[in-house]
Amino acid sequence: MKIVLRNAVLMASMLAVLTACGGPEEEPPPPPVRPVKLFTVEGASGAALRRFPGAISASQRAELSFRVNGVLQEILVKEGDQVKKGQVLARLDPTDYRIRVSDRQATFDNTEKNFNRASELIQDGTISQSDFDQVEANFRSAEAALKLAKQELAYTELKAPFSGSIGRRDVENFEEIQPKQAIFQLQNVDQLDVAIDLSESLVRSIRRAETEGSATESKASRVVMSYASFEGKEDTFPLKVKEVSTKADPQTQTFRVTFTMAQPQEFRVLPGMTANVFLDLSKVISTDTAKWVPISAVVADGGLDAQVWVLDDETMTVSALPVTIGRMSGANIEVSSGLVGGEEIVSVGAAYLAEGMQVSRMIQTEQAEPRADDPS
Repeated sequence: MKIVLRNAVLMASMLAVLTACGGPEEEPPPPPVRPVKLFTVEGASGAALRRFPGAISASQRAELSFRVNGVLQEILVKEGDQVKKGQVLARLDPTDYRIRVSDRQATFDNTEKNFNRASELIQDGTISQSDFDQVEANFRSAEAALKLAKQELAYTELKAPFSGSIGRRDVENFEEIQPKQAIFQLQNVDQLDVAIDLSESLVRSIRRAETEGSATESKASRVVMSYASFEGKEDTFPLKVKEVSTKADPQTQTFRVTFTMAQPQEFRVLPGMTANVFLDLSKVISTDTAKWVPISAVVADGGLDAQVWVLDDETMTVSALPVTIGRMSGANIEVSSGLVGGEEIVSVGAAYLAEGMQVSRMIQTEQAEPRADDPS
């Protein structure tokens, strides 16, 4: 009997162990995705067509605010609304400003009567010239004060300076509003800006090509042909150069180039979206095999040899690429071999990467910061 009982206990224990071992295993957490800032290496003469990530913004945009203070009485539009030029968007409580207009009007009426009376008396010599001048000065001052009061009353209405859409609203009804306090962001998306970042050497080449071309040709068309495309769309859209920044980004030493394009008819493009910008650089790319990249993009491997992290755009993973470095110039360093041009390499955050690590493109306002579990 004892043997049977002992065997039953043993079987139950083994069954419990087998059940525990056969249970569902917890899946390991997905590897972290690190945001990084990227730099596109200047291509060689055989890689004239290059792609750059572009950020979309409205060509015409403005922060709207009242020019006088007061309590916000009425908000007439909401975010996303389409508005026309001159349309009233919001109103302040006008009570105090109407009282001020009435007071200035009474003063003006009185000084106007005095001025008209003095104008008759000065002709007869009844009053002196100095007395007349004083009456006239009072009249002109009252006239200016009345105009100012009427103008301030008009400023209690916030009107759209151009046609567009309300991109953002920053206040709520019945708030106390101060002059120049942001109320709305108004943007006209009929024309769009597309901004990209170019390397110092590439911008220098474009500038040089501009000065060497014919004065009868458009600089943008003669130097760089450009167009944009959007994810999931087959159509491409021509771009025009709007402006080229003359101040480099302090971290990547790249220059911001802004293009303009018309709003596509086939679909709606909104500020904050992204685009692929393609540039034909056949007229500006140097045949020199040396490449210049940000110093922060070059890191050492386990053997203290120089390498860069190259992005695979399809998988959004990075892999190490050995390079040979040379001279330094400011925040840039020369890569004499290892890069052929056109690669996207990590310029900020390279020190914290590993082979095959998943990464994401860092937005313009982000900075690469070490994680808590990163090695110091």
